[in-house]
Amino acid sequence: MQKIMGEMRAAMERYEMVSSGDRIAVGVSGGKDSLALLCGMARLRDYYPQPFEVVALTADPCFGGQETDYSPIASLCASLGVEYHLRRTRLGEIIFEERKEKNPCSLCARMRRGILHNMAKEAGCNKLALGHHFDDAVQTFFMNLFYGGKLSCFSPKTYLSRKDLWMIRPLIFTEEASIRAAARRNAFPVVKSACPADGATSRQDTATLLANLEQQFPDLRSKVMGAMQRAHLSGW
Repeated sequence: MQKIMGEMRAAMERYEMVSSGDRIAVGVSGGKDSLALLCGMARLRDYYPQPFEVVALTADPCFGGQETDYSPIASLCASLGVEYHLRRTRLGEIIFEERKEKNPCSLCARMRRGILHNMAKEAGCNKLALGHHFDDAVQTFFMNLFYGGKLSCFSPKTYLSRKDLWMIRPLIFTEEASIRAAARRNAFPVVKSACPADGATSRQDTATLLANLEQQFPDLRSKVMGAMQRAHLSGW
């Protein structure tokens, strides 16, 4: 986790993600990325130059009409001294039963973020931290190019004027491989997703394509990240 925390701090400082007195909500899905973010933010809270608070939020999609057991996450938050809020939702029912979405991921992500925005405001937070990492950023760049015909990516830091809420992504300099290793070494209490589309998405297809391309073009992901930063693409 030390390497990940160093990368998080670098991202937070480069993009001025944290200010003194912030109350930062961390979106916790139960996956390895969100747990790495939660643990990193909780530890950085103890010595970061600008003091801040951390609150953990989970929006349970209730896939298949079943409530997910997030008690391992609640226990982790208790051990970290982090306030935890869990909200049960109808996301799974709306997306897969009522609307029967053929490509559900985009709608699910938007709806889940909307719920987290409301939860963050209700918890008195002025910022919401999401677990998007280095690989997510590069994959999103290519997905927007391939599927949308545009050069764009999510931003490291975004202001939502309608909610008066900042979204920050402290893991953007951290590769997924590092998070996977940290999750294994630290025995993160990962909660398996019950999403019917899990593992069969356009993002996974893009990740596979990039892995194949890197065999021909070494360091492709790093070069794309560097290009986005040099061009200041989408706030990079």
